[in-house]
Amino acid sequence: MHIRIINPTITKSWEEDTQRIYQGGANPGTQVSVVTLDWGTASIENYRDHALVIPDILNKTLAAERDGVDAVIVDCMGDPGVAAARELVSIPVIGPAEASMHLAAILGHRFSVLTVLDSQKPMVEQQVALYGLSNKLASVRAFNIPVLELEKDPATTLKTVINVSVRCVREDGAHVIVPGCTGLAGMAPRIQAGLAEQGCEVPVLDPPPIAMKLAEALVSLGLSHSKRTYATPQTKAYQFPGLNIYR
Repeated sequence: MHIRIINPTITKSWEEDTQRIYQGGANPGTQVSVVTLDWGTASIENYRDHALVIPDILNKTLAAERDGVDAVIVDCMGDPGVAAARELVSIPVIGPAEASMHLAAILGHRFSVLTVLDSQKPMVEQQVALYGLSNKLASVRAFNIPVLELEKDPATTLKTVINVSVRCVREDGAHVIVPGCTGLAGMAPRIQAGLAEQGCEVPVLDPPPIAMKLAEALVSLGLSHSKRTYATPQTKAYQFPGLNIYR
C-alpha cells in the first residue's frame, strides 16, 4: 500500500518531519511519500491562502493517481482542495480535519478545536458546519501563534496550547480536544498529559495518524468516495498556466 502526503504549501523544509510523522502512524507494510507544492503559499491561515494552494494540490493529486498511489492525504487542517481533488480521482483523498472531527464526535459528547489565529475561528466553525457536526462543537479557540512560528519555542507553544485546552474543557464543556493545525502533530500525548495534570482528563486527538489510519482502512476495504457526490467534472476550456486538471 502506498499513501501520498501532499504538503499543501511551498515550505519544503517541512518534508522531513511530515515523512516521519505519517510514517510513524502507518502500518509496517505501508509506503509513505511526501510531495510539496511547486507554487502556492508558505503557510495556510486564511481563505486567500486556501485559494492560492488548491490548483497545485489538484495537480499533485492527479500525479499521485498516475503514479499508482493508493490514497492521498492533504496535510492541513483546513482540508484545502480535498473536495475538488475527489472530483478528479478515484482513489481516496483524506482531509485530517474531516477525519479527526468525525472521530471526535464518536469519542465524546462535544469537542473543541484549537486553531492558530483568532481570525480563523469563523473558517473553522463553517468547516464544522460543512461536515454536519455543529451540534457536537463545544468551541473554537485560538492559541494565536502563527504557523511559521510554532517551532521557534516548542515549550512555550505547548504551554500555551495546554492553557487554551483547559479553558475549552472548563469553560466550554469540551469532552474531546482537536488540535486544529498539523503543525502540532505529535504533541497530542503531551497536551493530554498537561490537561490531566490540571484535572481535565479528556482525549486529545492527533490528526495526521488519524488521517493515515483512515486512508489505510479505506484502501484495505476497497472503498473510496462516491462519484455521485464527487462527480467527475466535464472537460471545458480554462486558462491557468501550469495547471493540468484533466486526465
